[in-house]
Amino acid sequence: MSSASTNFDVDSERVAPDLKHRAIIQAAMGKYEVSRDQRKAFFQDWEGARNLAARTKFESVNHLDTHLEQFARLMESRGTKVHWASNAHQAREIILKIIRDKDAKVVVKSKAMTSEEIHLNDAMEKAGFEVVESDLGEYIVQLRKEPPYHLVFPAMHLTRGQIKETFDKEDLHDSPSDSPEDLTMVARRVLRQKYVQADVGITGANFAIAETGMISITENEGNARLTAALPKTMISLVGIEKVLPRLQDLALFLPMLAVAGAGQSLTCYNTMYSGPRQPGEADGPEEYHVVMLDNHRTALLSDAEQRDALGCIRCGACLNVCPIFRNIGGHAYGTVYGGPIGSVITPHLRGLQDWKHLSFASSLCGACTETCPVKIDLHHHLLRNRRNASHAQSVWWQKQAFKWFAPIANDPGLWSLITKLSRFGQKFHGLVKGGRADPAQNWTKTRELPQIAKQSFREWMKEQEK
Repeated sequence: MSSASTNFDVDSERVAPDLKHRAIIQAAMGKYEVSRDQRKAFFQDWEGARNLAARTKFESVNHLDTHLEQFARLMESRGTKVHWASNAHQAREIILKIIRDKDAKVVVKSKAMTSEEIHLNDAMEKAGFEVVESDLGEYIVQLRKEPPYHLVFPAMHLTRGQIKETFDKEDLHDSPSDSPEDLTMVARRVLRQKYVQADVGITGANFAIAETGMISITENEGNARLTAALPKTMISLVGIEKVLPRLQDLALFLPMLAVAGAGQSLTCYNTMYSGPRQPGEADGPEEYHVVMLDNHRTALLSDAEQRDALGCIRCGACLNVCPIFRNIGGHAYGTVYGGPIGSVITPHLRGLQDWKHLSFASSLCGACTETCPVKIDLHHHLLRNRRNASHAQSVWWQKQAFKWFAPIANDPGLWSLITKLSRFGQKFHGLVKGGRADPAQNWTKTRELPQIAKQSFREWMKEQEK
């Protein structure tokens, strides 16, 4: 059985040299960067906003028990049924029971990364329910039987031609062209029928407000509103870390999420949900369930050194600036949370030893930390994951290698000698000359190796001093 690490190596090696794929991603990222930087300028003080957001999430995470209790109490006071799921299996079983009790046939879903995390779609389909993603990007990758490529842009890796081919293959209404407008109308005609047919609507949540007992959903298409309003039963699957203390916190977090996530001033639709339809109200679900998901989040909460990773607002900004993500793509990570934040939290959520390779797949350039709107110390957390993985299960040859390396690195004379010898050794080393039998070990397969300088900086300085 192949491991997650092996799959990552194979997929990365396959995708990285694909120049067409890289061009698609680079073009999308380029447009995002321009609009993001323009919108940042609308803040009176962007760095001040980041500091305030970081403090707010710090408060929320460090008083999570109090905020969750308040949130659940106020939700239940308006007729919402709040469920607590300690792991993915419990969350799936809770949701499947709700659907079965309603004798549902069709389930419509808006974008919810928590549902991807617990593989909810697979569970519902195996149980015999028809499940339809209503977010356009999610709907496209669902038709292609692919996981989302990116936290915010699920179909970023596809061209309009590929999307048209997918629609044609699935025998949807014919699109007269591959223009985004025509393709959107094709999906809209299909999805509008599903909203009417659906017995249950499932959503995620961007934020959960403790002060008022409400969840906040932000979107650009209006599909989440239809998912919540038309089916008789609504279910929201919410990670416990999504809590914010006060309603006024949204005045900061909604525009910040829009700017960092999509380069927008504000997302098109921002909706608050507080419970099922109340007497005298014209619309809304007759029954509302909120499933609060732990799934190893409290284990991360207990780690004082790294618990600030729970402050992530899933904006995807760190993915957009990460040189690794931009070259190997979102699917290579093999998990719903890709990029730097995924490399930090996935070992906590799914097991350190099985997923430690993600923390090593980083240049440690620090771009992720610099761009994070809530100032999560991402690149240092990657180092901490590496340290913890090494302490928990050390590899003998690595320990020996560093034991030999340490005295050389600490001795200026030895280091100088090794540096001089390396200029000759580079010409014969199999790794850099392409002599390894395993292509994956051939470092120069897809790049040129710079030659070691003929003169070191120290040597140059000595000449200048003379």
